Amino acid sequence: MDAAIARVETVDGRINALPLRRFEAARHEAKAFSRVTDGARGWLAGLPIAVKDYNDVAGLPTTCGSPLFKNAVAATSDAVVQRLEARGALVLAKSNVPEFAGANTFNPVFGATANPWRTDCTAGGSSGGSAAALAAGMVWLATGNDLGGSLRIPASYCGIVGMRPSAGRVPRPSTLVPFDPLWVEGPMGRSVADVALMLDAGAYESAGDPLSFSLPGTAFLDAARAPRAPRRVAFSADLGLGPVEGEVADLCAAAVACFADVSASVEEAHPDFSGAIDAFQVLRAHLVATVRGPLLDAHRDAIAPHIVWNIEKGLTQTGADMAAADRRRGALIAAMADFFVTYDILACPTVALAPFPLGETYPTRIGAVELTSYIDWMYLTFVLTLTGCPVISVPVGMTGDGRPVGLQLVGRPRGDLQLIEAAALLEQILGPIPGAARVRQPVA
Repeated sequence: MDAAIARVETVDGRINALPLRRFEAARHEAKAFSRVTDGARGWLAGLPIAVKDYNDVAGLPTTCGSPLFKNAVAATSDAVVQRLEARGALVLAKSNVPEFAGANTFNPVFGATANPWRTDCTAGGSSGGSAAALAAGMVWLATGNDLGGSLRIPASYCGIVGMRPSAGRVPRPSTLVPFDPLWVEGPMGRSVADVALMLDAGAYESAGDPLSFSLPGTAFLDAARAPRAPRRVAFSADLGLGPVEGEVADLCAAAVACFADVSASVEEAHPDFSGAIDAFQVLRAHLVATVRGPLLDAHRDAIAPHIVWNIEKGLTQTGADMAAADRRRGALIAAMADFFVTYDILACPTVALAPFPLGETYPTRIGAVELTSYIDWMYLTFVLTLTGCPVISVPVGMTGDGRPVGLQLVGRPRGDLQLIEAAALLEQILGPIPGAARVRQPVA
């Protein structure tokens, strides 16, 4: 704990990843924990972790990056945090987030989180504070959650590993939308094995989350330590949907080709994702309006314009819009099931472009292609959200100017175990990546 605190105090002034800290309470818990017998220590055995500021930690505010909630101190920790604490985690701090939602971590309460590799670039979001803290060596594990890419995008941008598990794999806190499968909780770490360990600690079947389901017979960490090779891997640079920066596509293609080293066949293929972008936009807007809509009448002026736009989209779209989006989601889920009869893994870049400048709210173009909304640049993550499949982002290299690039691996429905095996195997094959997360201390 002292080592983690010292690292935060040394580097976080340049990164701004962990604005809400509980150092003295964490030190006290660490001292008390050291007197617990080995059998009671749990999976995580006293590891300091960071918790994303969308999750409740008792005694700290859950600001969600909004001035409306900057003093909203949680009386109790939520189900995700309680489970990790019961398995031995010690909460060191809460990590910075965008205001309510988004894939660029800045807000009017705590400001922006910088990328530890290039402090003039964004760390991504919405789990940007968690990813930056991991990449800069402040903590060993961190929580995240993912709707349209909020775990995977910052993992890619910060050169760490982030996993969007199957919906229900990690039971969620109480929510207004308990049957919604778009939003999941998931682990973040500096290696696939670390992420597998955290998934073992956080996964269970809970009556509190109607989507939760039973665990596999094998521990996720065991799968990461002794991975089996996939037989057939499909790769697509763009899923047939939009532009991708050439350097990003090349790095990801080269990484996927390494599966051939373990006798896996690698082919260019992907299911039909046509219509998925529009479908996600509708379903996401409906979810945002459901959760945040009541704030609009009383607090419109205190909410970021792009969030106001998304709430209003959800409130004004029609039943016909929702019906069409649900039909497209159903067709895509069926197409993925058929696809995985032939293939074991689908791979594609995590993000269509490398980390962009810190001062940009969101990219407005990729190459020569102009974008139309503040989430268009995230399409490679959010269309995969619609499939319900588990997805993991692993670091595969750096651009020539030192910006991390991640690769998404997609597994079969509820195939979290096999997905971790494939990711761990690729990590082994690639070995140390110049400038990637294994360096551990990019801002030193």
